[in-house]
Amino acid sequence: MARKTPRRRRRAGENLGAGRDGQGARCRPAHPSGRPSRIRTPEGIDAEDLLPFTDTHALTVAGRPTSAQEVALWCGRQEFPVPPRAITEWQRDDDVRAHVLVQDERVVGYGELWFDAEEDEVELARIIVAPDARGKGLGRLLVRGLLAQAAAAGHHDIFLRVHPDNATALRCYRAAGFAPVDPALAATWNKTQPVDHAWLRHDPEASGA
Repeated sequence: MARKTPRRRRRAGENLGAGRDGQGARCRPAHPSGRPSRIRTPEGIDAEDLLPFTDTHALTVAGRPTSAQEVALWCGRQEFPVPPRAITEWQRDDDVRAHVLVQDERVVGYGELWFDAEEDEVELARIIVAPDARGKGLGRLLVRGLLAQAAAAGHHDIFLRVHPDNATALRCYRAAGFAPVDPALAATWNKTQPVDHAWLRHDPEASGA
């Protein structure tokens, strides 16, 4: 039987993938443990924490994009700089769970999980790494941390979309174990999108996953 198109996928242009490093059901899933998640780090980098987003992080996250073009690639907004209130407003959706990646008590990354209980799947969204922390493997680390959160919540069907001009983010996600969905399926999902996104699905067997 053909799979129906999830409502979130029909929602246009809000998840455009990471910066350069990289609405669903109404039931918000509980945090698996209520505690920060310790995740393995690349060699030479101290341990980081993946922490639940709070409103105190909004100003920091809003300042991560360095240009109007990067804002468009990151979240599809047409204003620069991004107002912190926009970040906090994203959290109002019950099916959105945001996290920040912290290194040495400093927020170096941000990303969201969009839960779709009806489709029993999750979409990774609005992922970005601090400009001076890019190129160090933190984008991939953040993605892996978000994948662990999705799995802990009982979801293993995980997707994301990437702006077609964001080649660096696409490489980051491919290295983290994502692979393109069938072109026909991507074309269907892109019918309501402002651009033809690259749609990816997590493949645990993929190299680098």
